[in-house]
Amino acid sequence: MAAAKNIDEIASVYAQSLLEVCDRAGGNAVAESCAAELRELAEIVRGDRRFAEFLKTPIVGNDKRKAALDKAVKGRVSDLVHRFVMVLANHGRAGRIADVADAFDALMQARLGRIEVDMFTVDGKAGDDVIATVRARVKDAFGKEAVLHQYADAGMIGGVKLRIGDQLIDGSVATQLRNMRESVSARGSTSIRSRLGDFLA
Repeated sequence: MAAAKNIDEIASVYAQSLLEVCDRAGGNAVAESCAAELRELAEIVRGDRRFAEFLKTPIVGNDKRKAALDKAVKGRVSDLVHRFVMVLANHGRAGRIADVADAFDALMQARLGRIEVDMFTVDGKAGDDVIATVRARVKDAFGKEAVLHQYADAGMIGGVKLRIGDQLIDGSVATQLRNMRESVSARGSTSIRSRLGDFLA
């Protein structure tokens, strides 16, 4: 799951309700299992535009939508998640499955002391040393364990970009070069000599 998701009140209410049910059914172990199943459902919805539209469109009657959703989900997820998805459908919220999955995931990460971090590199395959550094810095800054999701960004020259919530932390080479250009332009040739001296020292 990408970290920068806008979670609205409706999705949060359903997610909180599911978390309370999970707590009664067995606590964090049950909740983590449900979170994983919901993430898979969310990926299916987001990966199939026609299915996503079917879940939302008012052209399809709610009874038909519920029947199709029941057939698609039943037996593929736990009974708890199946019943929860059908509650969403019964309330006309079938099109919000992915949003609720994001909200539920956020609740679980907060409860477990984790934070979602999207990490972008040129090829989406950061080395162990880079990953360890990112985890350590996130821990220092937020006091939470980073749940890293790696993505490739071919437009980057090098370095790392992080997205945490709605905040973008750009440590890419291209951004560093741009910042240097702007600083050089602002400060003039004296600054150029000083920076080059620092760099070459």
